[in-house]
Amino acid sequence: MTPIAVLIGPPAAGKSRLGKRVASILGVDFADTDKMVVAQYGPIPAIFATAGEQQFREWERSAVRDALSTAGIVSLGGGAILNPDTQRELENCRVVLITAHADAIAPRLVAGTRPLLSGGIEAWKQLLAERQPIYDRLADFTIDTSSGTMDSIADGLAVQLGQPQ
Repeated sequence: MTPIAVLIGPPAAGKSRLGKRVASILGVDFADTDKMVVAQYGPIPAIFATAGEQQFREWERSAVRDALSTAGIVSLGGGAILNPDTQRELENCRVVLITAHADAIAPRLVAGTRPLLSGGIEAWKQLLAERQPIYDRLADFTIDTSSGTMDSIADGLAVQLGQPQ
């Protein structure tokens, strides 16, 4: 099975919320790779603290592989695209870059929930700058979640995904 769409983008852009809504509209299964890792191994901050980022990335890669073969809409964790195998697999998928402006992201950053963003919005901006070339290369198109309701954005994306690629 090839997913209808794979959502990529920086942390807190709204990939999970949007993906869940779009999957519901389209009547397909939804997979969130971060939630898959958490369900099996525990909270991401705890994984980073005890097992380290490298172990997290290995577990994340396994979740990505599973999600891409089983779900209609897949939301990848922000850093999942760093893996070259994941990048290769996404070449065969419709990839949607979910993004938002920094001023929309700042209120979404909850202290302690995102290990790589302990520096707040400045850390987010740095992370985005590092990953943006990969996001841009992989994405077929971009959806911005900075304004509008998540329901209206999901409705629009569902319509767009219903069109031939």
